[in-house]
Amino acid sequence: MTYGVTFPLWREAAGETWRNYTRHAFVEGMRDGTLPREAFLRYLVQDYVFLVHFSRAWALAVTKAETLEEMRACAATVHALLDEEMRLHVETCAAEGISEADLFAAEEAPQNLAYTRYVLDAGHSGDFLDLMAALAPCVLGYGEIGARLAAHADETVYAEWIATYSGEDYQRTCRDVGAMIDAAVARRLGPAPEESPRWPRLADRFRTATRLEVGFWDMGLSG
Repeated sequence: MTYGVTFPLWREAAGETWRNYTRHAFVEGMRDGTLPREAFLRYLVQDYVFLVHFSRAWALAVTKAETLEEMRACAATVHALLDEEMRLHVETCAAEGISEADLFAAEEAPQNLAYTRYVLDAGHSGDFLDLMAALAPCVLGYGEIGARLAAHADETVYAEWIATYSGEDYQRTCRDVGAMIDAAVARRLGPAPEESPRWPRLADRFRTATRLEVGFWDMGLSG
């Protein structure tokens, strides 16, 4: 999946780290159904906590935006996270006897702390593009993973997770975010953003966030 022009450039700049993230053993375990259920639930609890902070980061993006279009796109993403994506976590965990109150009160794993605080720091210390570069691997990476697994996965117990991220609602969010990032980059860096002195820093932010995504999958597998 391309999701615009900027995302493929950042993804290419991330190199092998991107493949380590999107083809991680955790992901492949969901594809073929070999992922242990306890590992999936451990990840799902931590991902709920992650999405709380991730929603805050997207809300921060509203304050960093320069146009109403950017503000609307970021606000819509907050809505998608809080009212759509997190529903999967709540419903799946409820079936396992884990309440939403338990999810919200869960202790954050170190990998979770490292990732969410990195993203929030990118927003607080940088500008809108810094924050987008740190946010993009999660939003767009999950879209890419979901689309690939939907096309190639066996029928597994993780079909609902795959359907959430391959579904039209989530894929539309990815396309909208990709288009918004493209417009934001063009507005701030001009028609040749790769020639901007800021480009290496943005690509590095994207790569770092991708590396932290790898650590998040590792946490799911190993605890």
